Amino acid sequence: MGQGTQMRAHLCGIRTAWTEAGRASEAVAEIADSFAGADPVQIVAFFSPDYDPDELNRTFRERFPSAAVTGCTMSGGFSPAGGLDRGLVAIAFPRRGFRIVSTLLDAIDHLDVERTAGAVRALRRTLEVGSTGDTTDHRFALSLIDGLANAEETVVSAIGWALDGIPLVGGSAGDDLTFRDTVLLHDGSIHRNAAVVILVETEFPVQIFKSDNFEPTGTKFVVTASDDEKRIVHELNAEPAAREYAMAVGLDPETLSPMSFAAYPLAVKIGGEYFCRSIRRMNADGSLSFFCAIDEGVVLTLAQPRDIVAATRAELSRLDEALGGIDLVIGFECILRRLDAESRQVRHGIADLYRLYNVVGFETYGEQYRSMHLNQTFTGIAIGRSAPEPAARLP
Repeated sequence: MGQGTQMRAHLCGIRTAWTEAGRASEAVAEIADSFAGADPVQIVAFFSPDYDPDELNRTFRERFPSAAVTGCTMSGGFSPAGGLDRGLVAIAFPRRGFRIVSTLLDAIDHLDVERTAGAVRALRRTLEVGSTGDTTDHRFALSLIDGLANAEETVVSAIGWALDGIPLVGGSAGDDLTFRDTVLLHDGSIHRNAAVVILVETEFPVQIFKSDNFEPTGTKFVVTASDDEKRIVHELNAEPAAREYAMAVGLDPETLSPMSFAAYPLAVKIGGEYFCRSIRRMNADGSLSFFCAIDEGVVLTLAQPRDIVAATRAELSRLDEALGGIDLVIGFECILRRLDAESRQVRHGIADLYRLYNVVGFETYGEQYRSMHLNQTFTGIAIGRSAPEPAARLP
């Protein structure tokens, strides 16, 4: 194991490891050394956008010839040891106790919904072949989506439709808020403008979740001019979008930054519940680009943050009780949540929780939960510690 690499073995058999090695080949080599003796069926990896993806892909093939490898670029990672501003985070699923299948969805900016749903249904049928007993509560789906394709809503809706009740969580690939190039890794190849769906069946108890830390205020905005395809809002309340937003939060439009957007999120009400619609950046013409789809006529509500540490602790504690003890959490957290935690100087409190509950994952340009694409949210899958009866073990 490399000097800067850390690894953790979990009761369910999954191993997690993370490193901040400078080169892609060094990072994969260190991860491989930390997984020595394991024979994983699937590796899921999150990696810095400054790594050479071809070098990363080649080294993964060399070091893990018998494992399926899927991954994406991140805007930072996190682990039980704390946050990683750069590096590689890897999750190795064992062959015993887990059955895993995956598929790639390409050209997602012009997604064929029927074709996509058909591919996911076929994947689900593959998972069901050889399945033993009632495994409904022991299945979940992970999605990794190109965060610059502006297609998450369509992709997640099509996947959710075809999963027929299998719960889905996931994240959009990021690139450290540069918005230049997000990359997916799957089946020995590099992909852009794509998504990957991984279906997992396990003998261990699992539960998906989402957690946010904002609440609505009385301040409302109506989107009065927008470019829906590009997720750009030109006007709010018939005024230039950035200026109207800045006035509402008491800031100079010229000073708006990702920190501002993290501190003063916007939300939309769907089915009686509020969901965040985060601003990506202010454009030179005074318009605002969003991480989520925004249609003309939508009413946005200014939200105010609650205690992010308390909200996260409450959700992880609930999961811990529901599962009879958390063994591992695979998480997808919005990059704006990290920025907000840093600005409020509470990132160490989040790190303490991730250490306590064995949370590992990456910081995203958007989060998926069931059939929805979200922002400024922490989603994921919690895996319980419960040891199954020997007769129920998966092959």
